[in-house]
Amino acid sequence: MTSAWTYGAAPIVSGLASESVTLLEGATFAISTPGGDIEPGGAQGLFCHDTRFVSSWRLTVADAPVEHLVVIPKEPFAASFLGRGRPAAGQADSTILVRRDRYVGNGMREDLVIRNLGSEAAACSLSLEVDADFAHLFEVKEGRVRVRGQRTIAAHGSSLIFDYSDRESTRRLEVHCPPEAKISANLILLEVVVQPRDEWSGSFELELAADGERINLRYHKGQPVEHSTPVTRLRAWQQRTPKAISGRPGLNVALAQSIEDLGALRIFDPANPARPVIAAGAPWFMTLFGRDSLIASLMTLAVDPTLAVGTLQTLARFQGRRVDPLSEEEPGRILHEVRRGLQVGPELPLGTPYYGSIDATPLFVVLVGELYRWGASPDVVEELLPHVDRALAWIDDYGDRDKDGFVEYQRATARGLRNQGWKDSFDGVNFANGRLAEPPIALAEVQGYVYAAFRARALLARGTGDEATAERYEARASALRASFNDAFWIADGEYFALGLDADKRPIDSITSNMGHLLWTEVVDEAKARRVAEHLVSPGLFSGWGIRTLGASMTAYNPVSYHNGSVWPHDTAICAAGLARYGFLEEAHAVTRALLDAAETVGGRLPELMCGFDREEYPLPVRYPTSCSPQAWASAAPFLLVRSVLLRLDACVPDRTVWLAPSLGDGFGPLHLENVPLAGHRLTIDVDGTDVHVDGLPKDLRLVLEPRPLDLPGPGAGSRRHAR
Repeated sequence: MTSAWTYGAAPIVSGLASESVTLLEGATFAISTPGGDIEPGGAQGLFCHDTRFVSSWRLTVADAPVEHLVVIPKEPFAASFLGRGRPAAGQADSTILVRRDRYVGNGMREDLVIRNLGSEAAACSLSLEVDADFAHLFEVKEGRVRVRGQRTIAAHGSSLIFDYSDRESTRRLEVHCPPEAKISANLILLEVVVQPRDEWSGSFELELAADGERINLRYHKGQPVEHSTPVTRLRAWQQRTPKAISGRPGLNVALAQSIEDLGALRIFDPANPARPVIAAGAPWFMTLFGRDSLIASLMTLAVDPTLAVGTLQTLARFQGRRVDPLSEEEPGRILHEVRRGLQVGPELPLGTPYYGSIDATPLFVVLVGELYRWGASPDVVEELLPHVDRALAWIDDYGDRDKDGFVEYQRATARGLRNQGWKDSFDGVNFANGRLAEPPIALAEVQGYVYAAFRARALLARGTGDEATAERYEARASALRASFNDAFWIADGEYFALGLDADKRPIDSITSNMGHLLWTEVVDEAKARRVAEHLVSPGLFSGWGIRTLGASMTAYNPVSYHNGSVWPHDTAICAAGLARYGFLEEAHAVTRALLDAAETVGGRLPELMCGFDREEYPLPVRYPTSCSPQAWASAAPFLLVRSVLLRLDACVPDRTVWLAPSLGDGFGPLHLENVPLAGHRLTIDVDGTDVHVDGLPKDLRLVLEPRPLDLPGPGAGSRRHAR
């Protein structure tokens, strides 16, 4: 069958709760209890192609559940679940050790080992309860699984087969059991006798099929896993990515965890198997996203720019070509996400990209410009340039709906996303009094992204000697900046509105979106101080990070998705924006807070945390369905190091690298090696005022100052410093 998106590898994850274990690989992930069971009725299961193929997988020994002892990681997609059977009558301890060796990849294999620790032969009755509801991923995640379609269960020899059909879609699960197994309905029964100090073993192979085509199980019994593609890809990634040592052990742990997780979140386009793309997050968003993948790529240019290249090339392949209200595709538009799986309604054909994102398209242009700054191959930039111009044409023809100079969104049908910025929950855009804003809505940060996109296109034009295009986009950027600072500024409170509603009224809630405006440099310097003060005020700054919505707003709820929670990527962007405008004390405070949060969870920042104040609870409170690892959360520590602690930037076409370290208390000394830049690898050492850089290409000059805010393109940076 057509290949699915495949993954670089993935770690074991504490997924939906501390009691869950998630294994990921290929198009597959499995969520279970620490004992290895998949309990029915919740969000656990074996998933592939956005379909839950196994909704129950429960083992009993002698009619009793196995007592969990420990989970032992083996590979990113594999683990051993160790437990013991119930003690025999009259005995204090069990002599039956149960080991379940699980391998996930285009299905699942489980090797069951029963070990007799006693001095007498043991007769064991083993039972596996299996079920398959074939629910869609989103139904499971949202707790709204409904019975639909036709399902049959049948035994064929030592195999248990579940078939499902609904309209034109079919799914199949085949559970191949040891030959001595007996099958009754959805139960697999085994009677085994294990001699003293001996063991019995048997394998269960779970093979999947979708729409009549078999999904080839990756790990059959007896096949070695150490040389598999996911493992070799992850090892190669770990060898070529930067290594960091700082004076703060928690930072070192967070960076090392981020490297592992970013490597795990890479997926590979079946049409171009060598092309990596960052998936949004595990377990629920292991697919190609526009906004998430673009922002994560921007954050990781100093980790591995090939992620940006792969993301851009793949998104360019899917760039919109026609007007389709159902998918919200429009010419030049960059997609929101791609999903596979059974349809849960009549919305879209399976596998159709959905384009309902207002910010992915300008962010696409921004990333091409930043990749160019970072020294990408001219061939890569030349290949992407037509897609850049198509994206900019979309901004003019479709993004700016009423031709007022601002980009707005309004879903094309009732089935689309109501809100299409990064705060895309239905209630994520509201006024200070809690009233929901009515579309079309022009979000503040989107105008910042468009401003940065215009600046990026001017930079690219100067690189090809097209001065007329460069000047045109510089003029457009200047005009947008002026109109934005006028229309979005709320003078009474001295802050930027979240957006403009359908009647062009400022949406007056106080939000973290202001930090994105600093990051994109669209804020007039005269207004920047008040923006910085708002970001670190008690209403927005929780002590662990910056809240999405201020605590004084009517809709504030610290246990909400977008109305008062703390998102690490959002907080890191705010910190980077503060540093860009020179507010280093504030940037360091935010950086310390976020890294403190990372230390409490072993270095892995979740997708989001609850917005409770640090003085109220001594540990960050995790949001219940937060993804972990999640791409832009995993990338956040590297953005903090690059943009806040090092203030490292480059414009390779201008032959200039800027480096203005500001480590603050507790971060130094800092050693970074293997930092990619223009095909070279840098080693950076900072100890107090001593700064050393090795590996810098000879044709690049090092400037120990931050990059100027008003840098318009190649040549201007050197003129600015010459003065």
